Amino acid sequence: MRNAALTLGLIAGLMGIVVGLFGYGYAELTERHTEVGELFGAFENPNFIRFASFMAPLLAIAGGAMARARALWGGVLMLVSALCFYAAFGFNIGTMFPIGFAGLGGILAIAAGKPDEPKAHF
Repeated sequence: MRNAALTLGLIAGLMGIVVGLFGYGYAELTERHTEVGELFGAFENPNFIRFASFMAPLLAIAGGAMARARALWGGVLMLVSALCFYAAFGFNIGTMFPIGFAGLGGILAIAAGKPDEPKAHF
């Protein structure tokens, strides 16, 4: 389960980088060119979008990387990443896989209560 959590966390983070680049870029674009925000809509809280665009993929990758050695910590980081994606961007076609992969990876990492290694977190 730890290897699955590692893989899911890394994939979620890499997919989340794409989502984060678009989110951060659109937040910057609407701030610098207000007519774009008036035409297509602007974010209510662009600072949170910028923060989540950077932190959510970072937490997913870090959680996935930690899943083999420290499954509890890695799982919590992946779950926080999934929540951060959901809070910033909602559940849509662009975020369903990063949210799903990070959430499932977090659950699998936390569920790895009897690890192969002698470091159990329960």
